Amino acid sequence: MLKYPLQLPLTFGQAEVFSFDQFLAGRNDEVIQKLNSMVDDQPSESIFIWGGSGSGKSHLLQALCKSFSDNEQPSVYLPLWQHQKFTPQILEGLEVLPVICLDDVEQIAGDENWERAIFNLFNRIKEENNLLVMAAQSAPQNIEFNLADLDSRMNWGLIYQLQELNDSEKLMVLQQRAKTRGFKLPDEVGNYLITRLPRGMHALCDFLDKLDVASLAAKRKLTIPFVRELLE
Repeated sequence: MLKYPLQLPLTFGQAEVFSFDQFLAGRNDEVIQKLNSMVDDQPSESIFIWGGSGSGKSHLLQALCKSFSDNEQPSVYLPLWQHQKFTPQILEGLEVLPVICLDDVEQIAGDENWERAIFNLFNRIKEENNLLVMAAQSAPQNIEFNLADLDSRMNWGLIYQLQELNDSEKLMVLQQRAKTRGFKLPDEVGNYLITRLPRGMHALCDFLDKLDVASLAAKRKLTIPFVRELLE
């Protein structure tokens, strides 16, 4: 008998590979160390990570799945902001996996079928002694779940709030991302982006990727005048 289901959405919603090495911890050392230790410790618990848009929640969940995968242990990452593209039945059988990561759990609040399905998954995971890691933009007690039992389960385990990076740390992230894409981001250009664009790392990284393509197409160096033209 197979220990794990044959068909697993192991890469659902993942556009690129994320790792803990790519994540600048800043003031989030505790949660990084905790997640990093899980592959070897094999904990049976639930963890809830919350923080604003672009704080790195999705990165961490996918990095955790990668760590398990690198250790030849199956995992699953589900971005629930896309939950309307599939049904709650996708959760059936996942409890046998060593780690299950549910991102954007606030997105299913108020949906009776999804709330019941996640509540049942909670219970099955506990019986299997496996790990459930969830993420949302708000603390669990501030998410308006209709199912009281699910609301209780969300507050069972460890809860971590991700702290936003400061501007110098954001610059480091952008420069590292630029390096992986094969170009150099000057300090003055990076700081210009940070002060002109929305503060979240999603917006900054997305624009950096577009900036890379635009500079190649225009055959121009990355300068503040060039960036200003694109922003205008």
